[in-house]
Amino acid sequence: MHGLINKAVQSFFCHTYGAARWDRVVRAADIGVSDFEAMLVYDDEDSLKLLGAVCMELDRPEAEVLEDLGTFLVSHPQLESLRRLLRFGGVDYVEFLHSLDDLPDRVRLAVSDLILPPMELREHTSGLFTLTCASGPPGFGSVMVGLLRAMADDYGALVMLDHRGLQDGREVISVALVESAFGEGRSFELGAAS
Repeated sequence: MHGLINKAVQSFFCHTYGAARWDRVVRAADIGVSDFEAMLVYDDEDSLKLLGAVCMELDRPEAEVLEDLGTFLVSHPQLESLRRLLRFGGVDYVEFLHSLDDLPDRVRLAVSDLILPPMELREHTSGLFTLTCASGPPGFGSVMVGLLRAMADDYGALVMLDHRGLQDGREVISVALVESAFGEGRSFELGAAS
């Protein structure tokens, strides 16, 4: 698994629950690594052991933990570059949703060896969408639910999200846009702050 994924799990856990609990997680996972490097590649089995140890430490289901990770990836100030990458997808939440088909390619431009599974957005009626994610890293759909929820907040939109599980080997997420201008979104400017 790409080191960025493991590093994201480490950052999320340490910022949210503290370094002492992280030490317990890595001891329980027994994978011989406690601090991950973003640009290395780690054994998939070790990454899954790590995620299992995180869930055991928190006594929470994997889907909930991964959804929180997705929210963290967008909302934490140290990860502003990811938020910026996502916000380039559109001026409002609907445009952002339509840009998700291109997200794997945009990510590859930033990190050439980080491969996200293909995604496809379908708009059924005005405000009702389905996002399907091809098979990828375990739990990718749950991470996407958290990311979609955090991006809705970022745009000031009110959405209802539901991870519908696997259908034909693809993870399916339903997105119902209740109101596109529900609240004030976070500010965003095209040019990076200097």
